[in-house]
Amino acid sequence: MEPTTPARPTTPTARELLGAATRHSGPHCVALCLASVTATGAGLLLPAALGRALDLLLAHGPATRWVLACAGLVLLLTLLDGCETVLGGTVDARSTAFLRDRTTGHVLAVGPRLTLRFGPGDLVARLVGNAAQAGTAPTARAALLAALAGPVGAVVALALIDPWLAAVFLTGAPVLALLLRGLARDTASCVADYQRVQGRIAAALAEAVAGARTIRAAGTADRDTARVLRPLPELGRAGRRMWHVQGRAAAQAVAVAPLLHLGVVAVAGLLLARHRVSAGDVLAASRYAVLAGGVGVLVGRVSGLVRARTAADRLAEVRAHPAPGYGERSLPPGGPGRLELRGVTARRGGRTVLDSVDLVVPGGTALAVVGRSGSGKSLLAALAGRLTDPDAGEVLLDGVPLPALSRSGLRTAIAHAFDRPALLGTTVGDTIGLGLPRPCPARVREAARTARADAFVRRLPDGYATPLSRAPHSGGEAQRLGLARAFAQGGRLLVLDDALSSLDTVTEHQVTEAVFGTAGGTRLVVAHRAATAARADAVAWLDGGRVRAVGPHTELWRDPAYRAVFAPAPAEPDAVGPPDGTEPIR
Repeated sequence: MEPTTPARPTTPTARELLGAATRHSGPHCVALCLASVTATGAGLLLPAALGRALDLLLAHGPATRWVLACAGLVLLLTLLDGCETVLGGTVDARSTAFLRDRTTGHVLAVGPRLTLRFGPGDLVARLVGNAAQAGTAPTARAALLAALAGPVGAVVALALIDPWLAAVFLTGAPVLALLLRGLARDTASCVADYQRVQGRIAAALAEAVAGARTIRAAGTADRDTARVLRPLPELGRAGRRMWHVQGRAAAQAVAVAPLLHLGVVAVAGLLLARHRVSAGDVLAASRYAVLAGGVGVLVGRVSGLVRARTAADRLAEVRAHPAPGYGERSLPPGGPGRLELRGVTARRGGRTVLDSVDLVVPGGTALAVVGRSGSGKSLLAALAGRLTDPDAGEVLLDGVPLPALSRSGLRTAIAHAFDRPALLGTTVGDTIGLGLPRPCPARVREAARTARADAFVRRLPDGYATPLSRAPHSGGEAQRLGLARAFAQGGRLLVLDDALSSLDTVTEHQVTEAVFGTAGGTRLVVAHRAATAARADAVAWLDGGRVRAVGPHTELWRDPAYRAVFAPAPAEPDAVGPPDGTEPIR
């Protein structure tokens, strides 16, 4: 049976993302557009004013007013340039923050499955570098609008001086249009390649940083450095191609624009000789020809906009993975926490990890999940707490499908602890109380005592108020803080995914007694040790993507294949152990 999942909103495209970022900075974008268009208008008025002033000066007429008008236009252009710089920076910052906020929220909403698709390093590159590039799109659009308005206005001004001047310039317009079209196409291709290789390098670097201790211990720093930098030549080729495309477009613009400028000036000279235009008109026509042929400016604006669009495409790829939907149902009051998996199938990387799994965990039961590496234990634990959804089948808690629950109801009912918990919050107390609507100090301390974390927390400089940055902790202590966070949350279902692996033997025994020895609430524990499985009420044995058996540890221990799950290596068939749950004796 397919899970009943609430309808999910459609994922935004790159165009829609940029549109939302533009609307987020609405007033600033409007002000930037007005400043850009006003600057373009002032730039178009300046040649006419200069021409008029020149004509009056040559005729010894009263030119003071026009000279002052020229000075005023120059001053206005200077002020508008400053305004554009400030507004452009503001819009870039606001748009970038908006895109990062929305994309980061989506990454957290989708959950672990997204990191498997892209990798942490590539995701960081998209959230940091690509979001910053995409955030320049509103400014680039405003600048492109002004850059287009300039040549169009200049051609109109040439036509007002004399239609022949505009006709001469327009003979080269198709060439300029083809030039810009080819630039946009080629730039999009090479920028996409460049950003993709950047993401690969970032992903490899993140892996190397996470495994720095292993790399140092193995003495493979040089080899891993070479691995991280292996795509560098490809990045260099993509970068050189990008600059080659822009350089070629600029060179073509330099070759075409001066010819059009010379043509306009030559025709203006002929018209001047025939007394159809004045000397001031020739000066204005010369300036308008330069403005109309400003392909170099357009090349830069188009390139910037293409880079922003390409970066937005990479953000849209992340947003294309829909976040899980939530319903509005609530759990029945006083439910025991009965967990049920019906025909659950889950695939990862094209491989079926769990295949049509049926499992019922009665309310209040402590169930250990065991199996060899790769059997799907952690995936089953993630499905039980809806950290991910199955590809087929459904998961129910007290008879309610998990997708039908509200987000708050789901997270209040289910608590998690992991082998490598992420310690979030300002202080140690904040870390333990994370997720609680109103953290109670007494509840936080009680949870820490249950997880055997209270003693080492009290030894910290400020106890539970110690900032995390000043609270050194070992791997086992981090696990105890993660366990304390899960105990503080409580709920109907407690999911422990290898959350005891870094504890010493004595602490593990104490915490295990706290987990399995208390009544109330369902507990699902991914176990790797026979001693842990022995303390559970029942054991679910995963093998080959299916539940091979469910029963007490003492009964399953009679099966040699079950005992082999806990053996250090399959090469030791004589490793046996008593059915009381102690480790095998070799």
